[in-house]
Amino acid sequence: MNRDIHIRVAREFDAAALRDIYAPYVERTAVSFEYEAPDAAAFLERIRHVQEKYPYLVAESDGELLGYAYAGSFHSREAYSWSAEASIYLRMDCRRMGIGSALYRALEAALRAMGVRRLYASIAVPDEEDEHLTLDSVYFHIAMDYHIVGEFRHCGWKFNRWYNTVWMEKVLDPDTSAPSPLKPFRELDADTIL
Repeated sequence: MNRDIHIRVAREFDAAALRDIYAPYVERTAVSFEYEAPDAAAFLERIRHVQEKYPYLVAESDGELLGYAYAGSFHSREAYSWSAEASIYLRMDCRRMGIGSALYRALEAALRAMGVRRLYASIAVPDEEDEHLTLDSVYFHIAMDYHIVGEFRHCGWKFNRWYNTVWMEKVLDPDTSAPSPLKPFRELDADTIL
């Protein structure tokens, strides 16, 4: 990778560019199970919702956004508070350049600082790779030390075919003692974490 990559917290003015990164995943792939990409205003609301508690990070180079990663609640019940779900999207021409790994490392550091102990990813997978979906995301997560912990068969219908979903898990903190209260990311000093 020849680019100088900077990871920072997403800002509201990033919404349109981030929506443009996401839209091809909706329109041309089964990576996302959405049928229509949200508009920039709806995407901004998604960013705001995540940032109420969790990190929403972007990778940029020379002011150009290359990708983003964020976390959200693994489940709404309070007992799940120390687990989170991660998502990542890169600009289509920025894959396999180390940007995703850099984003995930920063996201994981932020979540550890919050007190999150387990991180999960829900990943669409095909029965057989096709023009809309490969196993690249699974391989990426394995390289980032995630392990498959479950699979749902034929749970997503897109492009006139069924797709599966696997759940992958990464242990951020193996401590099994009683946890301290989770700290919202917005209350932490992002500059020292990232």
